[in-house]
Parts: sequence; structure tokens; C-alpha cells
Amino acid sequence: MQLQEVVLCSTSSQNPTAGAGAIVIHDIQTGAVLASFKQTNAGPRGVALLESRSTQGGFMLAAQSDKSILNVYNYQKDQLALKIVLPEKLSCIVVDVRGDFCAAGTSQGRIYLWEISSGILYNAWDAHYRAVNVLRFTSDGAALVSGSDDSGVSVWSVSRLVNEDLQQELPAPFCTLTDHTLPVTDIVCGLGVFPNCRVLTASADHSVKVWDLSTKSLLTTFQFPQIISMLAWDTTERFFFAVSAEGSIYQINMFRQKPRFGGQAIQAVGGLGTNDVVRIDEEYLQSQKKRLIQVGQPVSAISISLSATWLLVGTASGHIHIYDIPSHQLLRSISAHKGFSITHLQTMMKPPDLSGHISIDFKVGASADLKDTIPVKSVVPFQRTRDAKAREAHEVLVLLKDTTYPPPDFGNFYGGDEFLKEHAFFVQPVANDVPTEVNSVSLQSRVHDLENEVEQLRSQLGKAKGVNDTMWDTVVKRLVDQGKPKESEDSEESKRNRKRGRTGN
Repeated sequence: MQLQEVVLCSTSSQNPTAGAGAIVIHDIQTGAVLASFKQTNAGPRGVALLESRSTQGGFMLAAQSDKSILNVYNYQKDQLALKIVLPEKLSCIVVDVRGDFCAAGTSQGRIYLWEISSGILYNAWDAHYRAVNVLRFTSDGAALVSGSDDSGVSVWSVSRLVNEDLQQELPAPFCTLTDHTLPVTDIVCGLGVFPNCRVLTASADHSVKVWDLSTKSLLTTFQFPQIISMLAWDTTERFFFAVSAEGSIYQINMFRQKPRFGGQAIQAVGGLGTNDVVRIDEEYLQSQKKRLIQVGQPVSAISISLSATWLLVGTASGHIHIYDIPSHQLLRSISAHKGFSITHLQTMMKPPDLSGHISIDFKVGASADLKDTIPVKSVVPFQRTRDAKAREAHEVLVLLKDTTYPPPDFGNFYGGDEFLKEHAFFVQPVANDVPTEVNSVSLQSRVHDLENEVEQLRSQLGKAKGVNDTMWDTVVKRLVDQGKPKESEDSEESKRNRKRGRTGN
């Protein structure tokens, strides 16, 4: 199966008479609909998913905006797989990168943490004074970052939240980022193992702040002329996009070129701490040679493609615009969701077990159905209350190795001697693991070989020098011999001329 990037979007209906929305997967090149999962009406930040792999199928979670219901879908069926009743309506939901834990926030400032494979409610606590607007896991899933209407950003260690010894205590955050003055609107976590990573936060106070979790400090503040409602950060952290609800998209470069010693040097933007404020105005945009992307309508979702070459923008009118990041040109638009609002937007690789697009290329055995090869990761109904007995039992559904088919016969690819030779090459110890005595013996032999080679080169150099000297002497002598007759003839001719001159006089 050829790797292909696709667009996954979630739509929501603002008009009750228009019907429910859907989760739709589009071809990013043509905009064609590859799959559609209906009977859902998820609001902003109400969709979380786990991508399918070659050994396990993923899932999609959609929290309904008008009721305390969580819809579960998998890529192999276009129908609702599971409906989970929640303790209360959710304002945001997120799943870690491995699909182990699901965290959800509410309008009352409460956060829930479930284990997906067992449905156990590990923790539920009042994390903020006001509504939780956004939740994000770090790239390694070791920490959970929450932003609220109370202008606070809290970082929670997942290991402490699931620790059985701390279940009776109120969870304490790893750190609290309190430099914003108005509600937090969006959070993006950078790459890195927690806490060695950076975090971007946007707020209604017209600012975007860069934080370093390892030092728990503020690095830089970017001040905008408009309220920033959404962020999109490049994977390599070279630049980010800040979006206002009115439709203005700012591209901010994290590095700039600076003249130095007659050339150009790359310098990081900001990083000086609390007092470092970069004001984004027309003068700054012109100095960075970047202009605004004016969508012309309210923006409701944003995402960057996997290759960081395209910017995908979802609007409240149901359009998905694809822009070229280097030139900011509009490449194409997907207009299949008119009358609905795009509430979630992201790109991913096309699932190998996508409904209607199943390929048998991944199958080792003789079955013609990929569903038998890629089982779906289990999602157990979430608990509504914390249960100590369930945590003690802790029954988790795991994926075991399929033993119905024999393992591949590698003898067809490798002969016995060749296989053992390659195996010995890969398992041989590295040079640092060799004993010192062996290293000293091999070093002495190497030095002896090099000394012999030097002596041989010296003798060859002497011979070459002797040949060169002989050639030089021969050439010089020949030139001297050739010059003597000419000088004698010139002298005799000059004498004759003198005699003639005297006679004439």
C-alpha cells in the first residue's frame, strides 16, 4: 500500500435543522472524500484520535457538544462503534501519542483522566477555577498541559496522576505558568522528552508566549494587534502560525538572519525572558518579508501538513483552504461541507485499514481481508466514578501475537552461512568493549606496520630523487654544450666586422 497523506476534519452544525455533522477523511491532493463517519456533532477541540499502524488499528473519539456522550469510531467501519456516557459534558478532549490515556476538561474547571484500554478513571480533580479550554499531552505523553479561562496554564505529571499511592491526595501541578492576564485560547507542545521541551500558549490578551518547561520560565512574548484564538507550530520549531478569529493569519519565524563579518548568521528570535517582548506590527512583518494571510472569513481550525509545506485552514462556513507556506498562495479549496463549521482539522498518513480502501498488500497469510491482520485497539467504556476495586483488578485488553499463521521462512532469503555471518556482524562487540590488552597488542602491530611502510616510502623517495637529479644534470649539461659553438661563431664574426671597419677607414 502506497503511503498517502490525507486530511481528517470534523464538522458541526450551527443550525439544528441542518442535521448532525460528521468526521470526514479527504484526499489532500484532490479533495475527494475517502471515508465519512456520521452521527456526530463534536465542538471545537472535541475530537481526539489514534492513527492506525501496520499491526494495530486506531480509533477516533468525538465528544458531543450538546450532551454528555462520547462517540467512538474506528477506521474499519463507517458506523458508530461505541457510545460512552460521561459524567458531564466536556469542553475539550485529548489522547496521548500511544493511545494509552484520554484526558478531558469541563466548563467547571474539572479534568478527567481515563485509561483507554481498561476504562478506569484514574483521576478527576478541580484543576482550574473556570472552564478548561484546551488540553495537550507532551510529545512523549509524560505530561498534560491545561489552559483555562482563569488565564492559568498548568502542567501535570501523568505518572503522579496515575500513582496509586497518591490517589487520596489532591493532584499538584508540576508547574503553573501565570503570565497571561486573560483566558488562554490555545496551547501547542514542542518536541522533546518531558520536561526538556517548550510550550506555546495563546491568550485573549493579544499575546503568544514561549515557555521552557525544564526551567519553568518564560522565554519570549509575542504581542499581536488582535486576539489570537489558534496556534499551529512547525514540527522543527522554525516558525508558528497565530490565527485571529476574524481571519488574519500571522507567520512568525523563530529565527532570523543577522549580518556578521560580511556574511549572514542565523540568530534565534527572543529568548531573553519576561521583559523580552516582540511586537508584531507592519514594520516587523516587512522586516521579516512576510505578509498576512487574509482568509476573509472566520477561521475555526488550522493545521500544518506533515512535510511542513502546506497550511490547512478550516472556516466557520465549511471551507478548507490549502495554502503554500513559502509563498502564502492559495493552492486549492475543499468545499464539501457548506453549511457546517470545521471544528477539527489535521493531516495524517492514510490508515491501512480504512473502510472501503483495504489493501491485501499488508497480509502475510492467505486471507483477503485486512481486518483479520490489523485488529482494532480496544476502547472500554469509561467509568463515571473512581473505583478503587477496579484499579486493583486493573484488567487491560492487550494485543497478542497472532499464532494462527506460521512465521515467515527466512531461509528462502538467506543461506545458513550467510545468515550466521550477518548475525555475527551485527552482534559483534564495539571497539570500546574490547579488552585493553587486546587493544594494546593490535595497536603495537599497527604501529610496526606503519613504521615499515614509512621506511619503504623513504627508500622509494630516495630512488625518485636520484633519478630526478640525474635527469637535471643531463639536461643542464646538454644546454651548456649547445650554447658554446654559438658564442665562438659570434666572436669570429665580430672580429671580421672590426677588421673590415678598419680597412675602410
